[in-house]
Amino acid sequence: MVNNDFSDGMIPYVEFADNANERTPCVLVLDCSGSMRDEPIKQLNIGLKALEKELKDDIDASSRVQLLIIKAYGKDEVVVASDWIDAMNFEAPIMEASGLTPIGKAMELALQKIEEQKCIYDSCGITSKRPWIFLISDGEPTDYDWEQIAEKCRYAQQNKKVVVHAVGTQGANLDKLARFSIMPPKRLTGLKFTEFFLWLSRSVSCISRAAPNAKDLLQDTGDWDEE
Repeated sequence: MVNNDFSDGMIPYVEFADNANERTPCVLVLDCSGSMRDEPIKQLNIGLKALEKELKDDIDASSRVQLLIIKAYGKDEVVVASDWIDAMNFEAPIMEASGLTPIGKAMELALQKIEEQKCIYDSCGITSKRPWIFLISDGEPTDYDWEQIAEKCRYAQQNKKVVVHAVGTQGANLDKLARFSIMPPKRLTGLKFTEFFLWLSRSVSCISRAAPNAKDLLQDTGDWDEE
């Protein structure tokens, strides 16, 4: 259900009246479990700030890319850490680490938020590129029904509803992360979150400028991807 709550004083969808560009929706699903404490969560936050700056500095991406960030943590808790927003207005949230890794529930929420946003685009006459979901984890799913949700993700990708990229940091179970996408997962080298987010920014910028029906060509991963 679309929330039309006016209690915060904001007019819903005013961003589309001011900016009718085609949008490229991008969801970040971030594992913020307890194993991400200390240096990993610090580097993740530094990377998110780099993503903010890079997107804002790109004249095309700033007005065409929309971001949503979902945080997975606790026993089975997932929250929207940053709701849909144009890149020009994006402010990187500060992530904190605690608890377990409810990746399945987080990915289910990502699919739901994408469907809701697509309905909003359609109602406002805004065209959009195929949404991207980036799942970033240093572990493996801890929720009991993650396998069914992983199958939903693969089905959505096979039917060209979304593009799912899974990225595992050190210690991640890549075999389980692979279940969420029809493409093989990538392994992050060390704690190169900043390099990863800069690559992500340049990639979504290219997609946002691409002609309709063009292939989702990604930028070269450079040195963040551990072969």
